[in-house]
Amino acid sequence: MTAATAPSAAPARTEPGRRLLPELARAAFGPVICAVVLIGLLSAWVASGGAGTLSRVRLQVSLAAVPMRAFTPRAAASVGPATTFLTIRNLSGTPDELVAVRSPIARHVVLTVRNALAGPRVIVGDLAIPAHGTLTLSPFGDDVVLQDPAPFEISSSVPLILTFRHAGTVTIEATVTAPGTP
Repeated sequence: MTAATAPSAAPARTEPGRRLLPELARAAFGPVICAVVLIGLLSAWVASGGAGTLSRVRLQVSLAAVPMRAFTPRAAASVGPATTFLTIRNLSGTPDELVAVRSPIARHVVLTVRNALAGPRVIVGDLAIPAHGTLTLSPFGDDVVLQDPAPFEISSSVPLILTFRHAGTVTIEATVTAPGTP
């Protein structure tokens, strides 16, 4: 018999699935090690303060009033915008800003500042509330002005939706008071 006619050796046969588990373990080893190292590095970064700190901004509205524009709805309609009295305390160590106010009774609500008692109102985009400080709003200084409000003088309160840069949105009911009073 020559080498060309010699019976060929059959290839080694393995059972299907017998080597599957070791192959899967070997394929998953690299990504699992990378994930463990990455989690360890991120944990060390957070523990060292590299990720910053989260501080919850807590605000308290202790006075909320919208004075009547006049004693009768007919007279109030001729007056125009309505002003507010608000006292907002920041109970946290993080400063915040009042960035918007909405009310279902007003077509438009603006934030204003006044540099002098008789000075003109200047519309601003936000009003700062210092850390552990108070923002006092009144018709005589910084204020929230309700432009073109619907008649509210016969109501007991006016809903105001206050939006803060960090604290989010707070809905309050401002008491309707006699003209010019908080």
